[in-house]
Amino acid sequence: MIDRDRLESIVREAGRIALSRWPGHGHALEIWEKQPGNPVCEADLAVDAFLRRELRALLPAAGWLSEETIDAPERLEGGLLWLVDPIDGTRDFIRGRAGWAISVALVSAGRPLLGMLAAPARDEFWHGEAGHGSWRNGTRLAASARAELTGARVPALALPKADADLTPVDQPNSIALRMAMVAADEADLVATLRWGFEWDIGAAALIAREAGAIVTDAFGEPLNYNKPDPRAFGVLVSAPAIHAAAVERLAGRAAELSSQ
Repeated sequence: MIDRDRLESIVREAGRIALSRWPGHGHALEIWEKQPGNPVCEADLAVDAFLRRELRALLPAAGWLSEETIDAPERLEGGLLWLVDPIDGTRDFIRGRAGWAISVALVSAGRPLLGMLAAPARDEFWHGEAGHGSWRNGTRLAASARAELTGARVPALALPKADADLTPVDQPNSIALRMAMVAADEADLVATLRWGFEWDIGAAALIAREAGAIVTDAFGEPLNYNKPDPRAFGVLVSAPAIHAAAVERLAGRAAELSSQ
């Protein structure tokens, strides 16, 4: 069995490392682009290096998949995997905004077993455990129980005309934190319609599911992890009663965008 207290200590320390470099506290930061429009900063790499060292020492049998590490095929050889986004929401991080988090999940046989999000700029620590529930700052989470799609709270800066019947709420840049908002009953629906990576969603998907939310890809299909191609088209997290309606609303858009 993994030492969960030690794991939490490692993830919290990763949060402290990031916070010590956060421009929101006035720190200067080296920033560059991996590709055009895809920023990365020195804090991403520092947190990634720390987590890789500490998590591999904690559970040497587990493989490694991280946004900031070159993928290696040997991760597919075992049943265990560390799934890491060292700073999810880098744009908010480099702008000095609080909507970022460190995301760590332990995956077994394609399913998350443990998930943790450290969001120290928000004084938040989230964790979930398969079959045992999820918590924020020690308080057990219960997801949104909204029964109708119309009026659903959606983390968004703005909504398209087709979704004008939904209600925008505060949107952190971190997709993991947006998903966690459904777990905390601070949002009813989160949906993306683009190709995304496992490391973005692994921990938050478990936290949301253990709080009672439904979590799928944009087509309403189950999410799997530690695939040879670590991508999925979109993520859809919602209150159970509105999930089918959300899938139906988004089906045409998802089909068109996924084929581009």
